[in-house]
Parts: sequence; structure tokens; C-alpha cells
Amino acid sequence: MNVEHDTLSLGKFEFECGETIPDLELAYETYGEFTGENAVLVCHALTGSAHVAGHSRASGTAGQARAWWDDIVGPGKAIDTTEYYVICANVPGSCYGSTGPPSTNPETGEPYGTDFPAVTVTDWTEAQRRLLDELGVPHLHAVVGGSVGGMNVLEWAKRHPDHVERIVPIAAAARLDPQCLALDAIARRAITTDDNWNGGDYYDDDPPSDGLAIARQIGHVMYLSKSSMDRKFGRRAAGRDAVRTFPTDPAAGFFPYRDVESYLDYQAEQFVERFDANSYLYLTRAMDNYDLSQGFEDDVDALAAFEGEALVISFTEDWHFTVQQAEALADAMREASLDVAHHVIESDHGHDAFLVEPDNVGPPVADFLDEGLSGSAITDTDEEFEPEDEFAPVHTSLFSQ
Repeated sequence: MNVEHDTLSLGKFEFECGETIPDLELAYETYGEFTGENAVLVCHALTGSAHVAGHSRASGTAGQARAWWDDIVGPGKAIDTTEYYVICANVPGSCYGSTGPPSTNPETGEPYGTDFPAVTVTDWTEAQRRLLDELGVPHLHAVVGGSVGGMNVLEWAKRHPDHVERIVPIAAAARLDPQCLALDAIARRAITTDDNWNGGDYYDDDPPSDGLAIARQIGHVMYLSKSSMDRKFGRRAAGRDAVRTFPTDPAAGFFPYRDVESYLDYQAEQFVERFDANSYLYLTRAMDNYDLSQGFEDDVDALAAFEGEALVISFTEDWHFTVQQAEALADAMREASLDVAHHVIESDHGHDAFLVEPDNVGPPVADFLDEGLSGSAITDTDEEFEPEDEFAPVHTSLFSQ
């Protein structure tokens, strides 16, 4: 597979909030050969990077060794790099190679920290557009992405409707619901109330690891369903060698240290070694703030200029972005006269299913990229979906990217 990884300077960049930085750098990777009409942009989720495919770590991924969608992107896979020219860019505000809070401000020689401008999904989209201009890619065959990456996909259809033929928002919605907003707010408060956060100025000292660890654990629970947690952990005690990560109350010694606690502690320990706390604050706010209808009358109006095809994919036990939310998005697309299918996948992996179920996700994506909505693996809920249907909560590890 022909893979290129690099960091490109886009020069002065003005963010949606009105603030500017003198130089925005984007870390990106490309796969395959560009033929003029075969470009596919892949948008990563919250804590992902540009390293979407390939087993060895590419430079600039700043600690993310494993490609986050290697089961989907590659030669002969759903997004076939022998057929498509695939681009994935790390978003502004992240800590995986693109300019963000931990980057050095060239005007001060110090990390930006919380002096970095507020970032939005719109900023991600505009930065990607400028990157594609630099790469000589004027038009996209498709934009594909999961979770907040799916919101990034929607923003492409909204802001650059003439530049995209097909969109695939996966496990995504037009906006977050209040429950997820509340949980994200608690996660951010775990970081900002850690004494080591120090107002975001911690780069010369100890980082707010405890706060970031708790934020990561909240994120994991948001992505796990009752059924998946019961199957994976039950009420089992952790093994004899398991050691509690966080301080405990005196009574804890009488009670078991459970397997689910040990798992969350381990994931938190791994995460704080590779991710930046300020970046986590910035990226979750970008996700929470996203509203497809912003600047328009409603979702239908926001999508009215897009004349391409859309494949919306959702998962039955995803409570972060539910099937109902996906169907509401598909309905808005239908009302905007888009050619759209809403493909629902039965899964007890929940939100992370788009990462961990390539056998279910790959076929409809591959068919849609190749044949549009006539693909044989694509089903549509248009006449079948019942809004009152209820689906339980799930996840495995979006944040382990």
C-alpha cells in the first residue's frame, strides 16, 4: 500500500471564533494513487489521528501506534486503497501532530495551552479543505467518518456541497443530546478541578493525569451498554495481581476490586500517557457545540444545497448517537430531496461498533462507494423503522485509539 505521511503548514488560520494563529499545521496521511476523481476523505473520531491504516506507526501520530481503521481502509478492504486515494488529517486542536494546545506558539516560544483559540467542527472542515487544495484535490468522491467524525462529514455536505459526491456519516447525529452533553461536562470538570491542571498551564510540570484519567473513564462508560458490560465483566472480582490505581476509602479493603474497575483503571493509565488534557477539553467542546442547523432554519435547510448521495449507518445498542437520532437525520435528508439510505446494524458493541465490526460495517460502505445506493449490501429503514422502538446502551473503546 502506497502510504505517505507528513505535516503541512497552512499558514495563518482564522478560527470560527474570530481568533487567528500565525501558522496552522496539519498532520495527514494519504493512501493509494490520485487519479483525479477517486479521492475519499476519512474523518477520525474524538481522540483519533491521521493514522487510519497500516500496522506500523507513522511519524507524527504522537503516541498512537495502532491504525484506528485498518480493518476498513487498505488494499482489497472496504475503502480499497488500490481503487481510491484516501486522505485522513488530524484535526486542529488535537495532540497527534496537528497544531493544538500543546503546540509551541511561534510568537511566544511556549505551548499555547488555553491561549489556543476555541475550535469547532467547522474549523476542522475548513482546515481539511485547505489541505486538499494544497494536495491538488479539488473534488471528493466521498467523505466518510464515525462519531464526531460523522459530524465532520455532515459539515462537508453543508459547507462544501459542490465538492462532494457521496457522504457516509456513521454512528453520528446532527447534534448531541442533553445526557451526553451532561456527561461530557462532568468529564471536563474532572480535568479542570485537578490541581495539576493549573488553568491549562502545566506543560513544565506534572500534567492533570488524575483528572484526565477520570474523564477517559466516563467516556468509556458512555460507550458501554449493560449487555456488553455484563458479558465482558459481570460482577467478577479482578485477579489477585490487580492493583488499585486510585486512592480508596478505608472500607475498600473489605470489598472486592472488581474486574470492571480494573479495566477502566488500566485504560485510563494508558490514555493519560498519550493524550493531552487541554486537547481533550477543546475537542469535546467542539463535539458538544456542533449543531447541523446552525446558521440555517433547520437541518433540512442546512442540507438543501447538497445534491449527492448519503448513506447513514447506525447501531442498535449505541446510546451515544442513537438509531432514532440517525433516523431523524435521514428524514431531514429525505425532506431535503437527497438520495439517502439509513442502514441499521444489529450490534451489542454500541458506539464503537464502527471500529470493531468490520464485517458488518465494511460491506455497505464498500458498496456505497462503488455503486451508490444501489449497492447490494445496503438496506434502508424508510418504511420499516418505528420511532418508538427502544434500543439499549453500548461500547468497547473509541478512546483506546
